[in-house]
Amino acid sequence: MPNKKKVLVGMSGGIDSTIATLLLKDEGYDVEGLYMKLHSKPGYHELHLQRAQKAADFVGVKLHVLDMQEKFKESVFDPFIETYAAGKTPNPCALCNRSMKFGAMKEFADTIGAYYIATGHYIKTDGSFFYQAEDDTKDQSYFLFYVKKEILPRLKFPLGERKKSDIKKIAESIKGLESFASQSESTEICFVDTTYTDLLKDYVAVDQVGEVLDSSGKVVGEHKGYMHYTIGKRRGFTVNGAHEPHFVTKILPQTNQIVVGKREELECKRVVLNNLNMFCEDMEFHTTVKLRYRTKAVPCYVKIENDKAFVDLDEGVFGVAVGQAAVFYDDKRLVGGGWITEAD
Repeated sequence: MPNKKKVLVGMSGGIDSTIATLLLKDEGYDVEGLYMKLHSKPGYHELHLQRAQKAADFVGVKLHVLDMQEKFKESVFDPFIETYAAGKTPNPCALCNRSMKFGAMKEFADTIGAYYIATGHYIKTDGSFFYQAEDDTKDQSYFLFYVKKEILPRLKFPLGERKKSDIKKIAESIKGLESFASQSESTEICFVDTTYTDLLKDYVAVDQVGEVLDSSGKVVGEHKGYMHYTIGKRRGFTVNGAHEPHFVTKILPQTNQIVVGKREELECKRVVLNNLNMFCEDMEFHTTVKLRYRTKAVPCYVKIENDKAFVDLDEGVFGVAVGQAAVFYDDKRLVGGGWITEAD
């Protein structure tokens, strides 16, 4: 039987997970840390594991190390490559949170008898739903929409009620943790060093000159390979005779072509989602939806049929990409989401 006073904390060696560990220890929990080796980027784990061990030693917790590189490759990295190759835009962080940080980590917590699983994410939960963090600028709820509902009662997020500036102040005020306050922030996609296309080039043929079409199918220019583009991009291709900006409106991977148009052609009023992960039971409802991270949620009407969500937007959204996540919010409460398969 898992111990409800025992918490397993994901420790990355960064300021957020370090302060989360410290706060839980101060609350009287029996805390142990876990560093997960996920991707195989050269030199990455040597640096971050050293930082995580330093943090664990400072706080006084045992640090476990779990090598999950094989599962990460299968569950997160390979789908990332395959999604771009299919002309779509992936969201690896949401997949990682489901399968690794709140999947494999939960399984490991069970082996050491820890009931709770904690991380340094900026998000809140009441055990039934996720809620946006107190710090709007750091809220990570969008990336956690795909976490399995049944694990929510076991999650703790000590930073959800705090501002990032407060976390830095805590670190700066504690002798021995000052260096954590000045560490550079982790990048959005941990296994991408420079650009996603630089990474893709090691696995697929990215640079392949192809045709640019207008919405009628006429060839109007040239591009450098369809994987260089996402929906809404306006640079890196030619449009013969154009006097105003053109944007990518469609990607055709089978023929290595991209379709471009004026900004109004990017407007989307309806999306269809599959692989839903819902925290409410409703099959039809009015709510709001975020179609990209760091965008405002727009009002919409949702109807769920045959494991798909049909989402009619109250206002047009520009540059919606197939492959991305659509996440539903009832004010600050996250009620579910899914993966965009159609946008029009």
